[in-house]
Amino acid sequence: MTEVQVGVAGIGVLMFLIALRVPIGIALIGVSFVGIWLIMGWNIAWSTLSNIPYNFASSWTLSSIPMFLLLGFVCYHTQLTQGMFRAARMWLSSLPGGLAIASVFGSAGFAAVSGSSVACSAAMGRIAIPEMIKYKYNPELATGTVAVAGTIGALIPPSIIMILYGIIAQVPISNLFLGGITAGLLTMIGYIAVIVIRVKINPELAPDTNEKISTSEKILALKDTWPIFVIMLGIFGGLFSGVFTPTEAGAVGTFLACIVALIKKTMTWKNFQIAILETLVTTCALLIIAVGASLLTRFLALTGAGNYISDLVIGTDATPIIIILGIVLIYLLLGMFLEPIGAMLLTLPIVLPIIGATDYSLIWFGVLLTKLLEIGMITPPIGMNVFVIKGVVNNLVTTTQIFKGIMWFLLMDLALVALFIAYPQILTILPSMAS
Repeated sequence: MTEVQVGVAGIGVLMFLIALRVPIGIALIGVSFVGIWLIMGWNIAWSTLSNIPYNFASSWTLSSIPMFLLLGFVCYHTQLTQGMFRAARMWLSSLPGGLAIASVFGSAGFAAVSGSSVACSAAMGRIAIPEMIKYKYNPELATGTVAVAGTIGALIPPSIIMILYGIIAQVPISNLFLGGITAGLLTMIGYIAVIVIRVKINPELAPDTNEKISTSEKILALKDTWPIFVIMLGIFGGLFSGVFTPTEAGAVGTFLACIVALIKKTMTWKNFQIAILETLVTTCALLIIAVGASLLTRFLALTGAGNYISDLVIGTDATPIIIILGIVLIYLLLGMFLEPIGAMLLTLPIVLPIIGATDYSLIWFGVLLTKLLEIGMITPPIGMNVFVIKGVVNNLVTTTQIFKGIMWFLLMDLALVALFIAYPQILTILPSMAS
């Protein structure tokens, strides 16, 4: 076999192992190691396995990931985000589907301090769904809204997916964050539009709460939102004014979250221990997958398979827009079976050279990719956000009902993807202004 054939065969074996449910990180490392051994020899393979994990894990930029994860877990376990939903509920309950809209706003607020779609869904699910069920909201609408609203967590900065993409694609993370703000806000507006239209058509989905809330009560409710705004102001104010870098922003945000939680007296030693433990477990899992992706990149570079596939795609008569649509379809399919970060790190070594050969911006593609990966969080059969919500509601709502509840929102997501492809400047205007 030629080196290119070994590389292509390695990709085939990798897909087979993943289909067998072998953990993605293990499959990436195993295939890459064996492939390098076959073409370069035993010593080179072991040398690569020794050096690449260290070189990747010692990246200074990578240190922001555990800090942003810790920030999200601290906010979650110390209940710093509950006030955001309560305030939104007070102000929006009079609108059609007001409580569902409030859950979208609450998710956007949590997204600004967590960077995690799953954490966002779990937090809002425990707060918002019982409230909607209490007021006789349709269970499909209630659970579906919170499941899809959680996807905003990876779009509005800070975003773990965008940080990893920025490191691998070697593009400014702050510019990705700016593009993510636009995508996140448009997603939020789109979800709210779906709720309002559906409730207008069928008011029985979300009965009027008949609450009489005075202006003074609404204003008083705003005081509970200060923890999120303090943390957001600290992170984004310092980040975009140049006081600290995106790498340092996670540590600053975590420090602010701990101070705020101590002031509110919601921080306990037990909460802090749980947040630390969950951060360690999640960081280790991410690093194993990321190291495997780095090894795969080296394997494909040594065999030339990456360039071969890239040239094969680019050498066709397909226009850039057809290539992009093909990539979008691949990610939508992968999202049905793989978790987002694994799907991204598995494919970027092949996809990035293809995008680089087109006229599309890597910043634009990074934001679009994040959106596509988050759609995978709600699509059957393995929509992680759906199963998170199922864990929250237990037997109150079936998994099938939750999947039914997300379908209207899924159509809006696909419409937004089409909009971002048709008008790429939507996602690049803020980054270009900052450059």
